[in-house]
Amino acid sequence: MSFTWPLDPQDLFVERYPQMTLGLPADEVDAVRAAVTEMWPDRPGGWVYEWSALAARHAEAGRHRLAAQAYGWAKFPSLADEPKHTALARQVEQYVLAAPGFPVEFERRTLTVPYRGGDATLPIHLMAAPGLPADAPVVLASGGVDSWKTDLHGMWEQLAFTLPARLLLFDLPGTGETAHLPMTPDGGAEVIAGLVSFARAAGNGKVGHFGISMGGYYSARTGLTGSVDASVVLGGPVERSFAPGRGFAFGMDGIVGNALGFDAAPSTAEREEAFAAFDLRPLLDQDANGPMLVVNGTEDVHVPLDDTLVFQGRRDTRVELIPDTGHCAISRFGEAMAVIAPWLKDALGG
Repeated sequence: MSFTWPLDPQDLFVERYPQMTLGLPADEVDAVRAAVTEMWPDRPGGWVYEWSALAARHAEAGRHRLAAQAYGWAKFPSLADEPKHTALARQVEQYVLAAPGFPVEFERRTLTVPYRGGDATLPIHLMAAPGLPADAPVVLASGGVDSWKTDLHGMWEQLAFTLPARLLLFDLPGTGETAHLPMTPDGGAEVIAGLVSFARAAGNGKVGHFGISMGGYYSARTGLTGSVDASVVLGGPVERSFAPGRGFAFGMDGIVGNALGFDAAPSTAEREEAFAAFDLRPLLDQDANGPMLVVNGTEDVHVPLDDTLVFQGRRDTRVELIPDTGHCAISRFGEAMAVIAPWLKDALGG
């Protein structure tokens, strides 16, 4: 179930350029930006075509990590059609080829977790600094609706070297390699509960959860319920983001609609009905949370500032706003990580 929607590809370059150049040389990103003239057609000038051409050049030269990054942008922002699915498959292929060269310990495996009265399977990645003991804590980590576990590899490496913990990286339901499961509040929470159970048995019993953007919605949920020992919410929507009448920027309406499992662009009423179920106000009204760190940029165009400020004054909760940066503090990401990594380390016992 998926759909395409009207989207100016240059708008995506405007918003995501700082993220693109975290993993690829700026001159290569600039060249693709100049070549792209349309979003969906798989032909010269098309988004998936031009990004895939860059990726193929890296793959042919044996630069598999760069190829995986470029294929990641080829399938961005949503698995809305077959060329996007093809780009994702090639990204995974190149990423696996790159893995022996990673400076961290890395394992790709498939887990089966309880889901809606049955089971669901999803690929995960386990990552850790070399020599980390087997009985270290485990930190679940995910991106959001359009930036997934493989796309954020550089960030995960940085975090793995900083933390005395093993990272369990996954895609949210409705996204990436878990797109076969629609994104719903309870369904996503059930999948994550299964991952938490696996993580408790895999390490020393301590489990953290680091969620970015929509991933932050789910880490807010595990934090507010106290189901993990430490929760980091980076740019997570929790309440006002799901209120009726809110708008979307940079194609996010179509991205979210695809993740929610619609097969055509939803009407405003359909979208608002789906969104209403995500509102975390019932959990915010309780006092069951474990240790939480909530971080975002002050200029976020996707998640209202209130969804960060709502955590101020809660027990065992620290709120940090990074000035002069947007969603998930991406343009000042080093400052955000300078807060997140030591907090997680301390919260999980050093």
